[in-house]
Amino acid sequence: MNSAVLLQIVFIPALVSLFIFLFRYQLGKKAGWVAAASLVYTTVLLLLTGFRLYQGTPRIYEEYLLIAPNIKLGLLADGLSIAVALISNILCLVLSLFSIKYIDHRIELIYEGVEPKREISYYTRFFYLFLYFPMGFMGVSLSTNLIGMYFFLETLTITLYFLMAYFGYIERVKIAMMCLLWGIFSAVFFLAGSLMVYSQTGSFEISQIATLAGNPLTFWIITVFLIGLFAKLAVFPFHVWMPWVHAEHPTCIAGLLAVYANIAAYIIVRALILPLYNDFQVFGPTILVLALVTMIYGSLLTMAQTDIKRVAACSTISQIAYSMLGIGALTAVSIEGGMFFFLSHIMGKTIFFSTAGIVVYVTHIRNIDNLGGLAARMPITALLFLSGAMMLSGFPPFSSFAAEWILFTGIFERGATDTLALVVGIVGVMAILLTVGYTFLAAKKIFYGPLHASLDNDHVKDPPLVMSLPLIFLVLLSAAIGLYPRIVMDLMQPVISGTLALM
Repeated sequence: MNSAVLLQIVFIPALVSLFIFLFRYQLGKKAGWVAAASLVYTTVLLLLTGFRLYQGTPRIYEEYLLIAPNIKLGLLADGLSIAVALISNILCLVLSLFSIKYIDHRIELIYEGVEPKREISYYTRFFYLFLYFPMGFMGVSLSTNLIGMYFFLETLTITLYFLMAYFGYIERVKIAMMCLLWGIFSAVFFLAGSLMVYSQTGSFEISQIATLAGNPLTFWIITVFLIGLFAKLAVFPFHVWMPWVHAEHPTCIAGLLAVYANIAAYIIVRALILPLYNDFQVFGPTILVLALVTMIYGSLLTMAQTDIKRVAACSTISQIAYSMLGIGALTAVSIEGGMFFFLSHIMGKTIFFSTAGIVVYVTHIRNIDNLGGLAARMPITALLFLSGAMMLSGFPPFSSFAAEWILFTGIFERGATDTLALVVGIVGVMAILLTVGYTFLAAKKIFYGPLHASLDNDHVKDPPLVMSLPLIFLVLLSAAIGLYPRIVMDLMQPVISGTLALM
């Protein structure tokens, strides 16, 4: 395999983005297929890299020219980073295909009557901006350097701002600015933590963070990082941006916003827990309590919504908290379960939110109270929505069931000697019922009962297959991983359990 495979995985999307921009008028409506083709290529590279790791290669490292003194472009593929990168890239591929028809429809609604050349400009703009999402996700997942992570996180924030400003829903520019400001808030704390690390180690390399173990400043370094990352994760009380931003962006990137928020959990594990496990112990109880509060509050907030997109948006607050429960318990099994749940959640949220978007795409209605009986007209969409509800609720055979089993096994392992962890684990298991409640209640209101009078027309039907088939593939992928969870756990365990065993 080419020695620059990781470099290709990160930067091929950016190169294809430039190609689409330069030849936007020549490509026209083919731009979406070009974007998808580039993600097929990077997905194949990720699969080949993962196969090498399965064959026994412990890690794959690439290092490139210095950006500045002590700042290297280092890329690392191990079992943890490749699992996060691969699932994230697959979601980007699925949603690029979903967007081909969706964004065409969205442009018609926002820019009705615009001249054909201008319409092509907007259409291609979506896809050359979209490709910076996979670049950002791959960069964060594979980077060995805090400044590299910071750069790729900011790439994601800026990309999200422009996509929301051009293609979002209600007050899209205002909401895009809100997203940008919260992203900057998070970035300031992340950068401050990185500079504090540099002040003590003389390096921004994540591999050098372990030398901070026992340092009197380490508590404050972790605190600064956590404030910034909690804002990204929408942990209570830093959750206020999520219902607005997640509900008003173009629905075709909803799954990517779930990755955008959740990937902070990966950063916590990679840059803080693995190198500073003993110093991190003091933060465990606080994270457990905040995660539980976020989980319950997010669920109750979701149940109060009548807007279909807000139901999906507010549920993200609750779902992210499960990963944080695993992190807060601080056992090897709970952390692995938390990371596994992160990957399961982003697949489930992609299905749940995308099918909510299909309903809005077809009916132009967001109020659940004005929907009903759609299963008779949209059977494939109804099946996908129910699959998403099952994936978020942790029903077998989907991967979220296996992830929750591993996650709570680790929490109760901690609970054997920690009363707080035991109580949090019990309440956390019971809180799953809230997820079942709001997901299936929404499904009942939208798809069952009598058909709402306003929906009795020939336009209400399942969308083109180019929108449905990628989502069906994702449902099958989640089921396959749920039936054989070792495909993920065998990658992550040597990194997480292996590292913590040495502490």
